[in-house]
Amino acid sequence: MTASTLLLYISLFLGLQILLGVAYGLTRQSSRPATLVALDKTQQNERPNLAWNGFRAFRVARRAYEDAAQTQCSFYLEPVDGLPLPAYKPGQFLTFSLLLATKGAAARKLIRCYSLSDSPTPDQYRVTIKRAMAPAEPVGLPAGAASSYFHDHVHTGSTLQIGAPSGRFYLNADTDTPVVLIAGGIGITPMMCMLRWSAQHQPQRVVHLYYGVRNSAEHAFKAVLKEMAVKQPQLRLHTVYSKPLPEDRQGPDYQHSGYVDLVLLKKTLRHVAHQFYICGPTAMMERLVPDLAAWGVANADIHFEAFGPATVSLPTEVTEAQGKAASAPISVHFQRSGRTLSWSGQQSNLLDFAEAHGIQVESGCRSGSCGSCVSTLVYGTVGYDRSPDFDLAPGQCLLCLGKPLEALALDA
Repeated sequence: MTASTLLLYISLFLGLQILLGVAYGLTRQSSRPATLVALDKTQQNERPNLAWNGFRAFRVARRAYEDAAQTQCSFYLEPVDGLPLPAYKPGQFLTFSLLLATKGAAARKLIRCYSLSDSPTPDQYRVTIKRAMAPAEPVGLPAGAASSYFHDHVHTGSTLQIGAPSGRFYLNADTDTPVVLIAGGIGITPMMCMLRWSAQHQPQRVVHLYYGVRNSAEHAFKAVLKEMAVKQPQLRLHTVYSKPLPEDRQGPDYQHSGYVDLVLLKKTLRHVAHQFYICGPTAMMERLVPDLAAWGVANADIHFEAFGPATVSLPTEVTEAQGKAASAPISVHFQRSGRTLSWSGQQSNLLDFAEAHGIQVESGCRSGSCGSCVSTLVYGTVGYDRSPDFDLAPGQCLLCLGKPLEALALDA
C-alpha cells in the first residue's frame, strides 16, 4: 500500500468519525425530555420583579387637563431607560422627589406622593395632580408648592425622579363582592385606576362610583366617566354637585345635589355586602368613615385614604401604642432641633406632633408606605397601631405612624 493510499484511508476514517459524532449529538438534542423543554419555555415567559429601589428617571411624554377649570392635569410618564415597568395594584401611588428652586435661596427638596390614575401598562404611568390653591382661612398661607410646580414648570420632555409604586390602599382583586368607590374632589384619581382595572379584569363585578365635586367646572374625567357608564352595565355612576352652576343640569351633568353622605348611600344602595373604598378631603373622611361603621359595615370592608393628615377612626381594640398615648405624658427629644417636648397623645402620630410644634420633618405619603419620614431612634421605643408598609432597618422608625411608648430621642 502506497503512502498516498494510506493517507486517503486515514482521511476517510476521520471524516466518518466526525459525521458519526455530529449525528449522535443531534440525536441526543432531539431526544431531550419534553419536561425540560417545557421548563425552559416557562422560564422564558416568566416576568421578573421589575420594581426598583430609590428613585428612577422618568420623562413626561405628554400632559392633559381633565377638567373645564384646568386645575387638574394628567402627566403621562415614561422611563428614561426604556425598560419595562412593573405592574401595580389599582389604587397605589408614586413617590416624587422634587428639587424646587427658590429665587434668592438654595433649592429645596420636596417629597410628594400622587395616586396612579390609570390601569397598569408596561411602558407608561399616569398621575393626575390638582393645583392646590391658597386657603381662604387662615389668610397668608401659600398655595401648594409641589402641585404649583407641576402645573407651572413640568412640561412635555421634563425629567422627574420617581419611586416605585406603593401603598396599601388598593382594590381587593380576590373577590367579586360589589364595590362602592367614594371620591371627593381629586380623590377620583385612585378610583379611575380601580375603574379601569375592574373593567379589564372583572367586567362582571358590580361597581358603584359616588363622586362629589362642587360643579361642572371641577368635574374631572366627566366625558370619560359618562362613556364608561354607557359601555359598562355593571357600573352605577352617582355624581354629586355641592354648588351647581346656573348652567349645570341635574341628570345630564350630575345625579344628586349636596354631599356624599350616609343619607345618600342608604337611599341608593341595597344594604347587602359591599366593599367600600373612600378617598377625599379630611372633612368627608372624618364624617363618612365612622358613619359607615355605625351603619354596620364591617371594618374589614372599609378602606380609605385621606389627603394629608386626617383623624379617621374605626372601632378597634386598644393597641399598646394607643394605651400609652392615653397615660402619663412622655418626653420626646428632637436631637437635631435641640428641643424636648411632652407627648400627651393629642396628635395621632409623631409627625403631626413635630409639625404642631414647628419642627419641620420631610414627609410624603403620611401613611407608612414611602419612607420619607423615616428617622433614626437614638433611644426609646416607638409603637404602631398598624404595621408600616415600608421596611424599616433596625434602629429606625416612621414618624407618620409611630407613637412613643416611653421617653425617646429622635435624630430629627
